[in-house]
Amino acid sequence: MLEAIRERSQSWIAKLILAMITVPFALWGVDSYLRQAGSNVSVAKVNGDTITVQQFTKAMQDFRDSMEKPDPNLMDNPEVRNSILDKLINNKLLSEEVRKGGYTVSDEQLSKMIVTLPEFQKDGKFSQDQYDKVLAQNGLTPSRFEALMRSDLLTQQVRNSISRLAFIPKTEAESALLVQHQLREVSVYSYRPDDFLSQVKIDPVEVKAYYDKHPEEFRVPEQVKLDFVVFSANAMITSMRVGDEEAKKFYEENAAKFQGDEERRASHILVTFGGKKDAAAKAEAKKKIDEILTEVKKSPEKFAELAKKYSQDPGSAVNGGDLGFVKRGLMVKPFEDALFGMSPGSISGPIETEFGYHIIKLNEVKGAAQSFDQVKGQIRAELMYQKALAKFSETADNFSNEVYEQSNTLDGAAKDYGVQVQKSDWLSRDDAAKFFKSDKLANEIFSDEVRKDKRNTEAVEVSPNTLVAARVTDARPASVKSFEEVQAGIEDKLKHQQAAKLATQQGEKSLAELKKGGNGGDISWTTPVKIDRQNPQGLTDSVMKQAFRMDASKLPAYVGAAGKDGGYVLIRLTAVEDGSKQLDADAKKTAATEYEAALASEYLTTFMKSLRGHASIKVNQDLMAARNPQQ
Repeated sequence: MLEAIRERSQSWIAKLILAMITVPFALWGVDSYLRQAGSNVSVAKVNGDTITVQQFTKAMQDFRDSMEKPDPNLMDNPEVRNSILDKLINNKLLSEEVRKGGYTVSDEQLSKMIVTLPEFQKDGKFSQDQYDKVLAQNGLTPSRFEALMRSDLLTQQVRNSISRLAFIPKTEAESALLVQHQLREVSVYSYRPDDFLSQVKIDPVEVKAYYDKHPEEFRVPEQVKLDFVVFSANAMITSMRVGDEEAKKFYEENAAKFQGDEERRASHILVTFGGKKDAAAKAEAKKKIDEILTEVKKSPEKFAELAKKYSQDPGSAVNGGDLGFVKRGLMVKPFEDALFGMSPGSISGPIETEFGYHIIKLNEVKGAAQSFDQVKGQIRAELMYQKALAKFSETADNFSNEVYEQSNTLDGAAKDYGVQVQKSDWLSRDDAAKFFKSDKLANEIFSDEVRKDKRNTEAVEVSPNTLVAARVTDARPASVKSFEEVQAGIEDKLKHQQAAKLATQQGEKSLAELKKGGNGGDISWTTPVKIDRQNPQGLTDSVMKQAFRMDASKLPAYVGAAGKDGGYVLIRLTAVEDGSKQLDADAKKTAATEYEAALASEYLTTFMKSLRGHASIKVNQDLMAARNPQQ
């Protein structure tokens, strides 16, 4: 089907496919997850159409590959797991709408779309080689890629049919825009709870009653103290040895890595074959270029002057033969080979190309390849890390086995593998999960076998190439703090609550007086500031909301809002400026487009909710709740 495309040129990538087909999700140990569940087991069914584990984990794998720093703990995050599944369900529903609505994408439409993708282009044109290369790099055949693109274009037609309903009349859009950019001049006065604390007296009976009524507030979860060891590739790096000879060999075998983005500024003198390519024409051109080369060698400082006089390249002759900076791949091969073999200031020639004979002068080099001495430290660090990874891979199983076999101590493993036994303070289950960044290790620590029997945990991979094993050295059960421990804190809390009530009561009283035309008591308003919805001038969200809800028909106007720490804030509005003064025609047009986009998004959200509400969706909750066995 893509013959027409391949004649025009092509190229693009799986990142587009990630955006089209799946939604980001991180996964650790996907292979074992698949083996556990079975690739064709149903994760969900949408109107009888199955979403398999294979499809689900493929989406997770794709996003893991797109992440700079994959987080293994995301596999255990129910919100993330459900998010990916929701998007897959939505895609099923949209595909069903495509079938019901009779939407189509012709081969011509598909071709036109693909050839415009910049990832498939070279020098602004579609490249067949680039197309084939990118698809191969992402494990896609042309037919598979085209099917994915067609599917995306079809579902996009459904989305577009909904989005087109999001039309906002010009007057309505401009009205909303004016409100959005309206300036309001306000000042405030705060009634703070701290200013009322001296008026509050708390009865000890109230404190005890609060304690008795809220025992969960003072509950301390079960806690343990630990010995633990960390076995990681990073810790091995400093013990790895890399000599200069080994580093030099790596440099030579990976020369392309250190080429840099080299550019060379050249000048040339060209003598063409006069439009002919017979032996006589070449001989005549060769004789002429040899004569010019003799002059150049006598007076190399006059190269530019001689280029203007003799060069038959009209584009560069007027500039003294200057070609500017060029990279590899931009010039014909004989010219490029000569140029990139020269040293700055040298002159080379004659060089024969399809255009004629050239004399080349290399003026300047930038972005040149890095020398071995420049990158020796970098190479040594890379090789040390590679050796550490290899050593870790070789010994990780042995470390894990020793931790398991010597289950009543970590000392043996620590000594044999050169790591320290570290100690923790008291940790709850949640504390341990955060401390080690691993729910799996936390759960192991609080298992009966580890917590009660004082056995080692298994060596758990808490992050890539990092194993941690732990053992409980002390434990204390969950408990409720004694009344004496928390009495002072409860009293402070109750005092603050009462003070906040007094502050609010006083604020509401003053607001009522102000609205009646009074002065509201002893109020010291802040200096008026002009605010808009994008520039709050330091005011809190609650104050901003009330400031823009106020009726501005009669000024000054007053309103109250909740303050920080339970206090109360009076707001005085003294002036309103029309937002049109800040907006030109382009800004109004842009805003109208943004409003329509926001409305379209709302329509699509509502549409998807409707589809889901009328669909039969069955989710395999047991499978969704299952933890990855490798974590």
